[in-house]
Amino acid sequence: MKRLVHSLWPPLALVAALLLTWELLVFVLQIRSFLLPAPSAVLRALIDNADSLTRSLGLTALAAVGGLAVAAIVGTVVGSVVASSRLLYRGAYPIATLLQMVPLVAIAPLLVIWFGYGVKSALASAAIVSVFPVIANTVDGLRSTDPNLRELFRLYGASRSTTWWKLALPWAVPNIVTGLRIASGLAVIGAIVGEFVSGYAGADAPLGVVVLASLREARTDLVFAAVALGALVGFALFGAVSALGWLLMRGRS
Repeated sequence: MKRLVHSLWPPLALVAALLLTWELLVFVLQIRSFLLPAPSAVLRALIDNADSLTRSLGLTALAAVGGLAVAAIVGTVVGSVVASSRLLYRGAYPIATLLQMVPLVAIAPLLVIWFGYGVKSALASAAIVSVFPVIANTVDGLRSTDPNLRELFRLYGASRSTTWWKLALPWAVPNIVTGLRIASGLAVIGAIVGEFVSGYAGADAPLGVVVLASLREARTDLVFAAVALGALVGFALFGAVSALGWLLMRGRS
């Protein structure tokens, strides 16, 4: 417990100092709320709109978690297939790298055509943007497996699937977890970008739509509140992936 407190207090103290500085700057410089609301105004917006924002948070979290889960499964499987063949690695790996550079905003309207409006499109958007780090790190981890251990498995007559399951995949766990940590933040970004295009207004609008609607109404405090909740989803996903990685590494050792 002491260790946890010791590791958490520096970033928490820095965040508190930044929020206090922000509050004082808004007060001293008399900055208009539609330009930059004070943290206290953002907190009031969170409290006043708690019910609707909670529903919005749930929808965005569902899309982000679902997208990350899909990215984890697809990324690990595709990465394993690509790493299993030198020809596939030389042909598919550069293409996967280039696909990361395609702007998500450009393809988001296509997701609406394919999946319709709502959570499905946001989930697909989250999966697409977060799958590539998982593929890349899975490939790198599998290809870094100790060749001497591979040779030992080969001498004992182990099949390729056995070698993958009992040697290569456990060896690649640190790389895969690193890819999932990167993907956890990207999944939230992908979900909100997908909601910008495929979300719907009303009482059950996701966070992305809340941001857009609040901007049109000059409710900057509500924009900051929604963004803060989106960041909270990202932090929670990152923490969950880190905890899972710790458990896997502990089991591996």
